[in-house]
Amino acid sequence: MKILGLSFFYHDSAAALLVDGAPVALAEEERFSRKKNDSEFPERATGFVLREGGIEARELDLVVFYEKPFLKLERIMKTNMAAFPFGPRAFIESTKNLFLKKIWIRDCIASRLDVHPNKIIFSEHHLSHAAASFFSSPFERSAILTIDGVGEWAVTAIGRGRGNEIEMVKEIRFPHSLGLLYSAFTAFLGFEVNEGEYKVMGMAPYGTPRYVNEVKKCIRFFEDGSYALNLEYFDFLRSTTRTYSKKFTELFGEPRNPKSKFFTRNTGWPAYFGEKPEGDAYNRMAEAEERYADIAASLQSVHEEAVIRLANHAQELTGMETLCLGGGVALNSVANWKILQKTAFRELYIQPAAGDAGGALGAALAAHYAHEKEEKRRFVMRHAYYGKAFSSEDIKIWLDEKGIQYEFVEHEDSLVTRVAEELQNGQVIGWFHGRFEWGPRALGSRSIIADPRREEMKDVVNTKIKFREPYRPFAPSVLAEYAEEYFEMPGAMGQYPARFMLYVVPVREEKKKVVPAITHVDGTARPQLVFQEDSPRYYKLIQAFQEKTGVPLILNTSFNVKGEPIVATPEDAWNTFMKSDMDLLVLEHFIIRKKKRL
Repeated sequence: MKILGLSFFYHDSAAALLVDGAPVALAEEERFSRKKNDSEFPERATGFVLREGGIEARELDLVVFYEKPFLKLERIMKTNMAAFPFGPRAFIESTKNLFLKKIWIRDCIASRLDVHPNKIIFSEHHLSHAAASFFSSPFERSAILTIDGVGEWAVTAIGRGRGNEIEMVKEIRFPHSLGLLYSAFTAFLGFEVNEGEYKVMGMAPYGTPRYVNEVKKCIRFFEDGSYALNLEYFDFLRSTTRTYSKKFTELFGEPRNPKSKFFTRNTGWPAYFGEKPEGDAYNRMAEAEERYADIAASLQSVHEEAVIRLANHAQELTGMETLCLGGGVALNSVANWKILQKTAFRELYIQPAAGDAGGALGAALAAHYAHEKEEKRRFVMRHAYYGKAFSSEDIKIWLDEKGIQYEFVEHEDSLVTRVAEELQNGQVIGWFHGRFEWGPRALGSRSIIADPRREEMKDVVNTKIKFREPYRPFAPSVLAEYAEEYFEMPGAMGQYPARFMLYVVPVREEKKKVVPAITHVDGTARPQLVFQEDSPRYYKLIQAFQEKTGVPLILNTSFNVKGEPIVATPEDAWNTFMKSDMDLLVLEHFIIRKKKRL
């Protein structure tokens, strides 16, 4: 059975192709359009997955959209009518998008693809999230917890998975959304909603949770593990642009200026900020930023409490020992590790594109098992390499056409040895190999890599290459068998989310000084476990670095600059390489340094 799953018209549009229940190709539209969080119809991503599968659109058995537009319309109309007369603009703006685009999804898909409208079906939003996680997992039985901003009505849902069936057993409905709670604070702290939430996570370790009681005025917890927002503190029912209300600012003070430079008196004033303010001016700026860090820390603390309460309730309802987590909130890597520490669950699974992009995969999987009820599960998602690859021949043709000078290294062992030597010598390298990753994390196919032993690499990569906030941490890619040696992570090799950089864990005390560039201010890191069978060349590279340095891990961050998607093509990689201060670019077997064109 050939099924195409699609998500679009909200954010992170994506396409997923399944053949007989297993993914052939998965991709987000932003990788091709070069538009961050692209929400438009995933025309390029769809074209890619179909070509990868050698399938014409007319050969598809089903096309599945990841949510039900009419249910969403019902929710928008009812919630806006309930808020009347306070939110007419919100009603107009939200319904305009629905009437102009989302209600006509079937017509839109049929007109873009050569498929009969009868082949186009719809999945519920949170079922898509649940299916994406459970049907990708190694578990035959599992509790399921999905948490995001908003779908149709549900914002949080609990289910149980058995074999090839999913039963949803409980939900919390809009507007009581953990995702929207986090987004309101994201906006308050000066970051872009649906883009800057991970910046809040990065800021939180620089603060202390002094405002927990204030945050808890915005949310109420119940004995069964559920919760409700205090809507007096939020404006998203009344406005399409404001997330928090005047009462929110009365509680937390003035919002942070998005152009503010973040530092604390403990971190000091980085030299790349320019001239340091003197005396009282410096102290006032530091005090203000420290207060915002404290608010971020308080939010993260309350968020973790909410997620742990929900996970415990899911365990009580299902009696399961394993948990599948889905929805955008599942990308909160700090909270994910806490689930294993503070609940009865012994194992956790999260597929790498846990947010709306992953809804395309989940919708396709849900449809497959609904139509093939007797069929056994076909795959476990052990890696994220489902995007487009480029052959050395294709890359050579492109390089020659552009007149770009390069060195070709034919033998793989020689290549990884050379790159490991460059890393050892302090070079920052753009690493481009194989199929690009599914989801928001760079996992060794489209990565910027550096030496984790050099503390200065934090500032070098943040300010000269990524052009992003200097407080943001970097992740390590570690040979899986050495993970427990460097991180307090019992049973590391069996922790699937760690394959996708979805846990933040403590760095062992004796290793913090060994790998300072990947150790965050709170002594943690977000490791990616690298397995030889899943990523053989990347594994070899880290192994070569270990042979030279004794350290079985490297610094890994996404191959992009601030505001841009992760690179997908050799041209994307070259453009990003040239606009940054990276030292080397490795495109499969080609090594490129910054030289003038021929």
